[in-house]
Amino acid sequence: MADERKLCLSGTGITKVFGIGRNKTTAVNHVDFNFYEGEIISIVGESGSGKTTLAKMLLGLINPTEGEIYFQGVKRDISSHRKKKEYWKNIQAIFQDPFSSYNIFRKIDSVLLDCIHMRGGRGLPYDQKVELMTEACRFVNLKFDELTNKYPFELSGGQQQRLMIARIFLLKPQILLADEPTSMIDACSRATILDMLMQLRDEIGMTPIFITHDIGLAYYVSDTVYIMEKGEFVEKGSADEVILHPKEPYTRRLISDVPKIYEEWDLSTV
Repeated sequence: MADERKLCLSGTGITKVFGIGRNKTTAVNHVDFNFYEGEIISIVGESGSGKTTLAKMLLGLINPTEGEIYFQGVKRDISSHRKKKEYWKNIQAIFQDPFSSYNIFRKIDSVLLDCIHMRGGRGLPYDQKVELMTEACRFVNLKFDELTNKYPFELSGGQQQRLMIARIFLLKPQILLADEPTSMIDACSRATILDMLMQLRDEIGMTPIFITHDIGLAYYVSDTVYIMEKGEFVEKGSADEVILHPKEPYTRRLISDVPKIYEEWDLSTV
């Protein structure tokens, strides 16, 4: 029986090679994937496994050396600035480092207004725009009237992460790429951020794709997990299949590296 779920993003033979000759490095090596609408996906791998390079290709920030990416079953065309902006209405990202994700010369009001304008709200009365920005900030437990006229760098790391989610609330993309979105914040804030992303997924039907080294996070949030090693997907399947019944030695090693409270920690390798 054919899969009746609707494809939102897929790729065949996606490859990225940096450099030439002896200095050539294959960061992503002929990966195939099918991401479905509403599915929660995690791409898991250690630093240098190629997962962030893949995320940048999915976003259209860098071009694949080989292979094709399809959006909603149609070959992606981001050959002009206008087409790229149209694509970015549907796919957005939250990055690991919130401090480098904002233009330091632009105030928070401008950051949020850009999102409203991108969704076709440029002609709205200003008080209606303020209402939208206030609602978006409220969603992430921030107060817009305390942020107005401030710059993002005046906020804490956790507040900047929340502001990034407020942007997503306004943009309402179909796909969200979350590249280590909770790695720079404390455990309490981490749970809050994940809850916000899951709530956003339920409210606007968004497809979240987590790019992470944290296999515990992947198991907690995901429907489907892809394990990435040296630029290739070495294992994929449901979270239960991949993490409770791993087939690959690399996956088993990632799981064994997670500290367990009820087991004595092996510090012999430290």
